[in-house]
Amino acid sequence: MRIVGGKYRGKKIIAPSHHGTRPTSDRTRETIFNILLHNPAFAQGVLIDKAVLDVFAGTGALGFEALSRGAKSITFIENDRAALTILYDNVKAFGLPRTCVLEQDATHLRSGPVTPCDLIFLDPPYHQGLLSPTLSNLYAQGWIAEAAVVVIEIEKNEAFILPSFLSLLTERISGAARVLFCKR
Repeated sequence: MRIVGGKYRGKKIIAPSHHGTRPTSDRTRETIFNILLHNPAFAQGVLIDKAVLDVFAGTGALGFEALSRGAKSITFIENDRAALTILYDNVKAFGLPRTCVLEQDATHLRSGPVTPCDLIFLDPPYHQGLLSPTLSNLYAQGWIAEAAVVVIEIEKNEAFILPSFLSLLTERISGAARVLFCKR
C-alpha cells in the first residue's frame, strides 16, 4: 500500500498481515480523493487546512492521504489492538506531529474534540451495525463541524439509512465497497 497523491505520494503504508483489518485499497482511495477534489458538490478547498477525523482508522491510510493532500491535522480513532500497532508504526514512519490517536470505541467516545472536524472518514467493519451508533455519537459529542463532509465506506450491498443531520451528495461503487459522500 502507498499514498496515491500529494506531498507524500508513493510513500509506503504498513499494511496488516492479519485478516481483522480491511484497508481501503489504493484504487478506492484515489477515487475518493478525486471526487473530493474535483466534484462540484464540494468546496474547492475541501482538504486544504482542514481538521480531519479518520474513524475505524485501521492503517490510517485515509487520514495520511488527506494530510498528503493538504489537511492541517488528523485525528485517528481505533480500538482494535492489532490495528493500533500498525497505526502507531505508520504515524511514526510518517514523522507527523499533527496527528492524534484515540484508542477508543467510536460508538462510545468519552469526550468531544477541541475543534469540530471538517472532513470525516468512516470505514467500519462491514455488517456489524457500527455505523449508525458511531455517527450518532460523533454528532452528539460535537465532532462533526457545520457543513462538514462525511465520507462513509460500507460493503456495496449493506443496507444503511443516513441520519437526518446528513445529506447524500453522491455515491460510488468501488470493488466490494460503496462510498457515500455526505454533508452536514
